[in-house]
Amino acid sequence: MAPRCWPWWHWSAWRRTRPPPVGSTPSFLQQFSTQEQPPQICVVGSGPAGFYTAQHLLKHHPRAHVDIYEKQLVPFGLVRFGVAPDHPEVKNVINTFTQTARSDRCAFHGNVVVGRDVAVSELQAAYHAVVLSYGAEDHQGLEIPGEELPGVFSARAFVGWYNGLPEDREKTDITEAALGVLRQSRVKTVWIVGRRGPLQVAFTIKELREMIQLPGTRPMLDPADFLGLQDRIKGEGPWPGPLAHQGGDGLGLRGLGGAFWGRGLRSRDRSEMFSLPTEAPRQRKRLTELLLWTATEEPGVEEAARRVLASRTWGLRFFRSPQQVLASPDGRRVAGIRLAVTRLEGVGEAARAVPTGDAEDLPCGLVLSSVGYKSRPIDPSVPFDPKRGVIPNTEGRVVDVPGLYCSGWVKRGPTGVIATTMTDSFLTGQMLLQDLKAGLLPSGPRPGYAAIEALLSSRGVRPVSFADWEKLDAEEVSRGKGAGKPREKLLDPQEMLRLLGR
Repeated sequence: MAPRCWPWWHWSAWRRTRPPPVGSTPSFLQQFSTQEQPPQICVVGSGPAGFYTAQHLLKHHPRAHVDIYEKQLVPFGLVRFGVAPDHPEVKNVINTFTQTARSDRCAFHGNVVVGRDVAVSELQAAYHAVVLSYGAEDHQGLEIPGEELPGVFSARAFVGWYNGLPEDREKTDITEAALGVLRQSRVKTVWIVGRRGPLQVAFTIKELREMIQLPGTRPMLDPADFLGLQDRIKGEGPWPGPLAHQGGDGLGLRGLGGAFWGRGLRSRDRSEMFSLPTEAPRQRKRLTELLLWTATEEPGVEEAARRVLASRTWGLRFFRSPQQVLASPDGRRVAGIRLAVTRLEGVGEAARAVPTGDAEDLPCGLVLSSVGYKSRPIDPSVPFDPKRGVIPNTEGRVVDVPGLYCSGWVKRGPTGVIATTMTDSFLTGQMLLQDLKAGLLPSGPRPGYAAIEALLSSRGVRPVSFADWEKLDAEEVSRGKGAGKPREKLLDPQEMLRLLGR
């Protein structure tokens, strides 16, 4: 798409001077008087990063107007598509985002693909500032032979389809199509495999506790993976059981899922595996204690009886790194995976896994790779670091592109939880407002959505408003009531458009 230039905007409008000295900078209300146009700001992406950025801008500038563009027909990003249905409390942030979207100084424009339907340069010409908050919509590959075989999926794609396996999934907002398949599932064993050890796990104690208590399942951890670890933990008080632990929310389990089993490293190889800092962080220590308790302690009578009746098993296998996905004899699908046995070099969470030279071939019928998300470049005009999968930036200011900002995973990489993204996005909003206050952004009027709407119309693109989304939302809730669910999600974009009279 050829970049377009707007006749009312000139590069000379950018003030490239340094900010005025402290004490001489006028306040927002002084700088933007009632005779001047309010700043028009564009946010690309309607997930947590986009909404938190918009929220900060609207709260801290009394006259700013924010337009949020989204490629999907529906808002909220991974809060809608990536949070497991049995964790509805995590989705409560949608209530806050809805308040932001209903502001008379904010507008949602769904069904608009930035980089295809409209160029970033066109957005820059129409707005005082543009914030890219479009997240990480791709996954990191294992980059090993056989990864292309049928039966190998990314966890991102799996979650997008499945969206969790809650205890009472029939009463959640899991899709009916996924639920029908899961009812027929014959999976009996799942192994979660990581290249490092218990001290480097990325899940939280809350997630581990939920897995341990998952109905109809029993955990399986190899005590050999924990040799020497207990002596390294600076414990206080009696040894705790799993129900004594409390934890916070966090990201899901990482690693390689499938029907795996393998031998642990030899005991003599383990002495160098575990090294905690002098004072381990409290949360990390408690998580490690719960892992160790589960692996080495005999369960109580009631728990032992529950495990005997369990028909399914899950386990954690440490010090393993995937080398190759093995094909069935006919080459038509996955039949197993070759894992390199590893050892650690370094201390604590910074320890690095290195191969020992040993390997294991393990049978499995399904491989789920969950080694991280990654962002994609959105537009040729926007700088992008393909190695790190982020937009090069300084505190959210895109390098060498005045007036362009970024927040969320595309800014810092796919790490952290929703609260992390909130803090990150507030910081980007703060930097933008500082630049606005210092006169580093164009001060003349900008047409905002009026100009973009005309462009989209000429290209046959029909955006979806937040009022349109609320109609779809009401339809989903209505369909879910009959089945006793919070909602039945609409999946077909064409059906959504028909419901909106398009």
